[in-house]
Amino acid sequence: MSDSSPLPPVRLRPEAELARAALSTPLLSRAARLARWAGPDTRVDAGGGLAEEQLPAAAELLGLTGDDAAAHAGEAWRVAVDAGLVEIVDEEEGTVRAGDELALLTGGSPHDVLTVWLAAVETVLADAAVPDLDDLVDALDEGGEVDFSSLDWDPEAESEFLDGVLGNLYLLTVSEDGPGDGPVPLPALAASMIVPDDMGEPTNDVLEQVSDAMMRLDDQFRVLEPVGLVEYQPVDEALMADTGEEPAELVDDTDVSRYGMVRLTPLGAYGLRARLLDAGFEAPAVGELADKGADALLDGTAGFGPSAAQAETELWLARRQALDAARELLAAARGGDEGAPLRRLRCQQALSLIGGDAEPALREVLDDPELGGLARVWLTEQGAAGVPAPSEDMVFWLTIDTVAAQLAAEGNSEELQALVEGLAAQHSGFFAAAWRVEHPATADVLEAMGRLHPDKKVAKEARKAAFKARSQQGS
Repeated sequence: MSDSSPLPPVRLRPEAELARAALSTPLLSRAARLARWAGPDTRVDAGGGLAEEQLPAAAELLGLTGDDAAAHAGEAWRVAVDAGLVEIVDEEEGTVRAGDELALLTGGSPHDVLTVWLAAVETVLADAAVPDLDDLVDALDEGGEVDFSSLDWDPEAESEFLDGVLGNLYLLTVSEDGPGDGPVPLPALAASMIVPDDMGEPTNDVLEQVSDAMMRLDDQFRVLEPVGLVEYQPVDEALMADTGEEPAELVDDTDVSRYGMVRLTPLGAYGLRARLLDAGFEAPAVGELADKGADALLDGTAGFGPSAAQAETELWLARRQALDAARELLAAARGGDEGAPLRRLRCQQALSLIGGDAEPALREVLDDPELGGLARVWLTEQGAAGVPAPSEDMVFWLTIDTVAAQLAAEGNSEELQALVEGLAAQHSGFFAAAWRVEHPATADVLEAMGRLHPDKKVAKEARKAAFKARSQQGS
């Protein structure tokens, strides 16, 4: 992902709901229990980890059993220390006490709780990027130090890979054409990091890289699930045991769920957005514009998908009187800059949500050269009486403005191509008149029409008209 353009807006749950979810995650709840259990007799080692002889008692307190009980208890303790739930008083003696952050879990605001949870997430992400424990043991040299060169492991690269995977999962989840609350197949997520966008049929070498990435991600998502970032259905153990499987047969479309399915939780969406913001990405959230002016709303929703734009606009309208909101929207929609056509489109969509209460505001701008056409369309759609007919100049200006807005919103979409074909078919002299329209986007719109129209003769007419429009602009 690039941080040069904003990500799609995410719809976050209320902070109170997210805070409750954070407190109920297995890892944070275990960390909090250990922090309350710790006392004067609790000891830690030189690295701040719970002393080995105390791990069994910690595991018993947490109700953990099995071979991994001590490891899970140690992980919960690390989270408690890193999140400030436990404070190391004396490193030499290894004594501890409850940290200042522990009180926030019960007496702090929802935002305080989420801040503690985010600190826990950072600890878990760091753990997830570390190789398997067995690999670390095998890499010990004679002095008991880990020989990282023998692991073929680059800590920074591994961390960046995991960040990239989580970024892609976030992008897939918040995009309007993505799975939303549904799970994402692990092979698709791994492939998004490995397979080049311009590659047709992946080679066996690339498929083998995807397979290796899946196995790494399988381990990592198992680590990330207890902190509440994701819900994860692991790779079928039978598949991992089948070492003779060819890379080209990596994914059986008949049951893709066997290869792992991962879903970003609402809490995970909050957490990943916070990390993206810290990393310098523009990651909007629906509702952020509700207390801002109409200019911020129209500009801010310019890059939103239809569903997110409507949700944001509804929240904005809910805080205002209908008629005042309509007047503010219309004032913000004016302008001859590049973003103005799309602002007017978003304004028109917002006015449609207000309904008949906005009628006085629309009648006030009937003579406005930039808003008069929009006002007539809106009043007609509302069934208002006494709507004056537009002049031919106004019709052509509104047409250019509408196509410019659609270009900005959707690019060269099928819907826009259909609109272009319809305009050319309805008016035989469209291009002869359109190039004279005094609109800043006239030449760009006509060029786009020449590019989009499937009829070569019509497309040529559009390009000629675009050339005339540019000549007129330059004169």
